Amino acid sequence: MKNPIQPKIGATFIPVKDVESARDWYCGLLSIEPTEEIVNGHLYVLRLQDGHNLVLDQKIYKKYRKHRAPLFHFNTTDIQESYTYVQDFEADNIGEIEFGEFFTFEDPDGNVLMVCECDNG
Repeated sequence: MKNPIQPKIGATFIPVKDVESARDWYCGLLSIEPTEEIVNGHLYVLRLQDGHNLVLDQKIYKKYRKHRAPLFHFNTTDIQESYTYVQDFEADNIGEIEFGEFFTFEDPDGNVLMVCECDNG
């Protein structure tokens, strides 16, 4: 049987306490205008430039199930400029730049995110 599963990720789900405020925070962080509607009262899809989707989901949010490892990383071609940008943004628990390549921070719901310097941005 031919494998019907494609070797690519279509979406990453992020549990959020309040989908409207999370939408505004992520759109602000990524300088994206909110263009989509909130779906079924608990989902918001951020369509990224690379075709990947971030799905902010209020229904799956549970305080006791926070991850301590990053859910994913955002690419950058300038780690220092990105670090300064996140410091000036409404982010929590911003770590130091490690190995000159990446740093972590938290969204308002405590989800750990990462920015990593990559050759292809």
